[in-house]
Amino acid sequence: MSPANHPAPLSGSNPHRGYDRRFMQEALRLAKRAGRQGEVPVGAVVVSNGVVIGSGHNRPISGHDPTAHAEIEAIRAAAKSKGNYRLDGCTLYVTLEPCPMCFAAAAHARIARIVYAAPDMRAGACGGAIDLLRAKWHQHRPVVDTGPLEQQAADLLTEFFQQRR
Repeated sequence: MSPANHPAPLSGSNPHRGYDRRFMQEALRLAKRAGRQGEVPVGAVVVSNGVVIGSGHNRPISGHDPTAHAEIEAIRAAAKSKGNYRLDGCTLYVTLEPCPMCFAAAAHARIARIVYAAPDMRAGACGGAIDLLRAKWHQHRPVVDTGPLEQQAADLLTEFFQQRR
């Protein structure tokens, strides 16, 4: 993806780059697992105070669940881990720009920050296909940053779909 087509990070400069790379690598590992299982290779982790408290990868096919996106799986695990549906102060790392469903789930959970690797111009809700960040539908708006490993995440998706064709 060329920089001109990439949505700009909305939070400005990013002091979290070191952490972002570390946690995005974990999300990418989960994405690879999803791909090996025949699912679209997307992975996600939820981090609180430097610790992964929830993780997931796409599994709508194997789970017979259209909502089993990586972000939803990670948010569910994190909420269970915290014993609370509110995930104040947490960061969601995901290898692909969240779709509207996943963005809304993160906002409802009060995720403080979303970091994604590859933009999704077909279904992304953070400026790729649509921009829910600017919608006035919810009082909580997570900070969104485009994170490291964009090329690795994009390549993983490209390879997956090339093999399927």
